[in-house]
Order: sequence, then C-alpha cells, then structure tokens
Amino acid sequence: MNRLHPDIEELLNCSDTERIKKVEDSKWIGYPRAKKILDKLEDLLIHPKTLRMPNLLLVGDTNNGKTILVNRFNKIHEPRITADDERLNRNVVLIQAPHKPDERMFYNSLLDSLYVPYKFNDRVEKKQQQVIQLFSHIGVKMLIIDEIHHILAGSAMAQRTFLNMIKYLANELQIVIVGAGIKDAFNVINSDPQLANRFEPAVLPKWTMNDEYLRLLASFEYVLPLKEGSNLSDQEIASKILLLSQGTIGEISTVIRKAAKSAIKSKTERITLKVLNNIDYIPPSERRSQINLVG
Repeated sequence: MNRLHPDIEELLNCSDTERIKKVEDSKWIGYPRAKKILDKLEDLLIHPKTLRMPNLLLVGDTNNGKTILVNRFNKIHEPRITADDERLNRNVVLIQAPHKPDERMFYNSLLDSLYVPYKFNDRVEKKQQQVIQLFSHIGVKMLIIDEIHHILAGSAMAQRTFLNMIKYLANELQIVIVGAGIKDAFNVINSDPQLANRFEPAVLPKWTMNDEYLRLLASFEYVLPLKEGSNLSDQEIASKILLLSQGTIGEISTVIRKAAKSAIKSKTERITLKVLNNIDYIPPSERRSQINLVG
C-alpha cells in the first residue's frame, strides 16, 4: 500500500496553507469497532416490525466518537424521494436529547428536524400525534437520540415520564430506538426494567496500546499531507499520542492534527516526538486545573 492516499499525494506540491487546510478538514476514519456498530445499525434498520422492537444503546466517554458515528449513519441514510410517487422517504431521524427531560421540547426537536411548522404552545398530545402521523407517512424506521444522558437533568418523575414517552413511540410506531451517550446513559435506561430488556448495549471503549490502536494511527497517517513519513505506529510516538489524548478518538485526532500542522509550519514535514512535545495542547484531565489557575 502507498504511504499516502492518492488524493493526498496530489496535495504534496500545494502550498503550506492549502495543506494545513486539508489537515483541518475532518475525515471519517473507519476502524473495526465503529464498522461493527454501523453494521449492527444497518441490521436493526431492516428489522421487521414486531411488538417488541430491538433497540441499541451506544455508550462511550466524552469525545470518543459516539456523535460522529451516529451522524455518519444518518448521512448514509439521508432522506430521498421515492421514484413511484415522488414522496419523501426518511428511514432515519437523528436528534439531540433536550437538555432536560421535557416532552414538549422533545417533540419540538423532532418537528424541527423534519422541517415541519408547529405552534410552540400546542398541547403535547397534539404534537405527539403530529409526530406519529409524520413518522408513519415518511417511513421512519429508526429514531436516534444523541446525548440521551441529558434525561438525568430532571427529577425522578420527569425521567419516568420521558422514558414512558420513548416507550410509547417505539410501541406505537414499531420503530427502532437508538440512544447514544456517556456511561450515565446506561443508568438512565436501566432505571426502567422494560427499557433495559429492550436496549442492547454497544460500548466504545477508550483506546489502549494494542494492534487496533496502531492500525488507527496508520489510518490517520494515510490521509495527512506531509512530505515525509511519520511512522505514527512507532512505539514511542504512539505512546506519546496515547498519553496526551488519554485514549479518546476525538483527542487522538486533535493531537495528530495539531502535530501535523506544526510539522508543516516548521518545515519538519513529519510528526516526531519533538513536534508532539511542542504542540499547544493540554490533556483533558489537566484543563480544569489550568482554568482554576486563572485569577
């Protein structure tokens, strides 16, 4: 395999500014665990309607790829116009959970995501029926609720009401519900025995020093417009990136991108230990202490 993706090789003769811009462009890096979860979502999407639809709970630490993953799945299944009757068909709906377990806010988010006008002060029951009718009309098969742990921001009563609403939608429409959130999301779902039995957990663990992590680094290097090879899977460099990022893919990406831009600006053209030591980056666990030093 070539050191760089063919499209990236073509950029090597471009200006530093153009190459830095390419580094900053976000690009999907597929890795085995993410691909496995995407395959699972595809299987759920074609699941026949039953009285007890299977659901999925995607759990992981902050900045460890949950939102990127569900957004990628949503993009794969963008709305389309059916050829037979030119009707909008939308199999997947993705929203972020409201910042607290509020039914009105939840239905407003759903209607906003479908670009449907509504009256803000309409009764919740009316909005609920509007959503049910729309979901049925456009063929929704899966509802993805990102940041589902926001439910914990409400009282125990509000949490139960919100979870009952999710159950009602799943039962009434016979659709798959996918929740995504941090570990607290598991506690949210487990607080309702009926939901706990329906949601299969899918975990995105933190990265550790293993072959899968080294392959991930090689995938990142494959799309970096640097003129020299960095060999990110070298033990010392890989360990340094893991130490700085503290094992989440979002932070790993940030470290590598900062280092790549620094390598271009300094004419080093490769990511080295020296480059990594000199980038302007504070590990997640140290950021709070840095803020506390202010003032």
